[in-house]
Amino acid sequence: MIRLMPAPPAAIDAHILVRDPTSGPLLIPLLPAEPITLGRAPGNRVILHDERASRSHAELRPTPEGRWAIHDLNSRNGTLVDGKNVEGEQLLNDGDIIEIGAIEILYYEGSQPPEATSKTDSDTDSAGEGITGEMSADVEEWHSTIRYRRNRSRLLDDIPSSARTAPRAGQAAAELCRLTFSLGRATEITAAANRALESAMLGTNANRGMVLLPKPGTARGDRITDHRLTVTDLIGIAAVPSNLVIKATPTDLIATVLATDEAILAGPETVGDQLPAITIIAPIRVGGKPLGVIYLSGEPGGADRSPDDLEFVIAVCDAVGQVYENLSTRDALSSRLATTASENRQLRERLGEETRMVGESPALQVITKQVERVAATKATVLIRGESGAGKELVARAIHESSDRQGGPFVCLNCAALSESLLESELFGHEKGAFTGATEKKAGKFELADGGTLFLDEIGEMSPTIQAKFLRVLEGHAFERVGGSKRLKVDVRVVAATNRNLEDAVASGGFRRDLYFRLRVVEIAVPPLRKRPDDIDLLASHFLGRFARETGRRLEGFTPEALAAMQAYHWPGNIRELRNCIERAVVLSASSSIDVSDLALSTLAAPGDTGKIQAPSAGFSPEPLADVEKRHILATLESTGGNKSKAAGLLGIERSTLDRKLARWAKAEK
Repeated sequence: MIRLMPAPPAAIDAHILVRDPTSGPLLIPLLPAEPITLGRAPGNRVILHDERASRSHAELRPTPEGRWAIHDLNSRNGTLVDGKNVEGEQLLNDGDIIEIGAIEILYYEGSQPPEATSKTDSDTDSAGEGITGEMSADVEEWHSTIRYRRNRSRLLDDIPSSARTAPRAGQAAAELCRLTFSLGRATEITAAANRALESAMLGTNANRGMVLLPKPGTARGDRITDHRLTVTDLIGIAAVPSNLVIKATPTDLIATVLATDEAILAGPETVGDQLPAITIIAPIRVGGKPLGVIYLSGEPGGADRSPDDLEFVIAVCDAVGQVYENLSTRDALSSRLATTASENRQLRERLGEETRMVGESPALQVITKQVERVAATKATVLIRGESGAGKELVARAIHESSDRQGGPFVCLNCAALSESLLESELFGHEKGAFTGATEKKAGKFELADGGTLFLDEIGEMSPTIQAKFLRVLEGHAFERVGGSKRLKVDVRVVAATNRNLEDAVASGGFRRDLYFRLRVVEIAVPPLRKRPDDIDLLASHFLGRFARETGRRLEGFTPEALAAMQAYHWPGNIRELRNCIERAVVLSASSSIDVSDLALSTLAAPGDTGKIQAPSAGFSPEPLADVEKRHILATLESTGGNKSKAAGLLGIERSTLDRKLARWAKAEK
């Protein structure tokens, strides 16, 4: 028995219509047993001019049933059929639209394609990347002459492949290399634009051209304008001929390039036997956005242009965009650096004004000489003096006069923090070291590396912290609180205190070894009451400073105010004087500062007993020796001349009293 095999199904008469924005429409019949390959590589049956397409992207294959299917070849960006991703292989139906990047491929069965509208013909553009609405006759005429479109240049992606399909690729690559080196040396955008225009015209044989970039202020530095630029936002930076103006260019095509972010090659209809004039317009992109264009044109009868010319101009535009961004960023950075430098200079001047030691007294001159000598060394310094006497100013003067002046000057008041917080502030802590330690923190020692660490009120440091602090002073490494990594820093320590450290050492409140380690060099800052020669200078200094800050015009101090400040004990020292003058400048109702404006306090100075009254205007100071003599003679008189009794009341030896009386008697002869 002979079994007849069923005849294979008849092959479907099918075609594909490739809509490529770059190369235009292409109609290809599908023949049985002839698969169609699609991709960016030159060896494909359908070459896709889109950077989102892979070199071997997809394949159309006939099926045993006589139908056609599309197979994605593991492409990078995938293949869509009617908006859905192709997983492996998918059968095609009449009217299906295959999408690969911006390219649409219409599959249809029969000899005539069905009436279908591609997505690029849509009248709406939700993303705002196309041009919508009616076109004028002139614009429509221009758009009808567009021959090629490009979004990105692939000229240098693969030189061997490009050289086979574009013989001028090597020449173009060489010109781009020369252009890149030239643009790299450009210091301003006009020179870069002229060099780029020269290169673009040479590479395309154009005889007219212009580089259009934003007007000043439209885009600045790293802040590219958010709104889409139009032709009115641009100005001509470079032009050939030099008198070429924007109005003489096809502004409608320029607007199209700015809106679509695609370079175009267009030309008017051929007149007679003449070849058409060719226009090339490509976008200059900065930050991925079109920020300008390069326009090129050739006269009718000149050499024809190809997509390779468009590729070359796009590459030139990319180089110009990078230079524009770099130069804009550099200019913005230079402006910010200049502003920052000016602010730093003003802050330094203000800081210098605030931290300058003012005065001409012998005591201050002694301190100045000590600062000059100790600044050149690495010795630890202990500054002693009453609160408000200016210990921090002395510490800052040591820092500014040393070779560490370029490093940081870090201050910490040891009396303002608890023991645990002081340890964290000094040495830092790791994240989670204690409750509230939500992140790692560097301590003052780390922050002062290469500079000076000023520790005020060092006498208030607890014995536990003193031990760890002493090890760091001896040059040992330390660890952050809760950490195990050992840190070593280069820090000069300047400490200050208003306490009697000797008494603290004797009572066990301060470590003896730390006391001797800190007291390598000791500078004693006298209280203001022992520097009467500096009171007037300091008062005038603060008056001028606060008058400038408040904008007031003050003539100075009245004689009574100057006398009152000289006679006052200044228990708060320079800090009190500063605050006193600031209050007087703010509240004074006249053009001069009077005694009532000073509002001097009645607090006792450190070491005094009881309260003191502000001196009257009639007070006359006298030497302490005269006061002593008058007091001793009055005491002797009260005892009826009994020297032993008088010496006991005065708290001195009888022999001491005899020597004083003999000296006074000798001086009167």
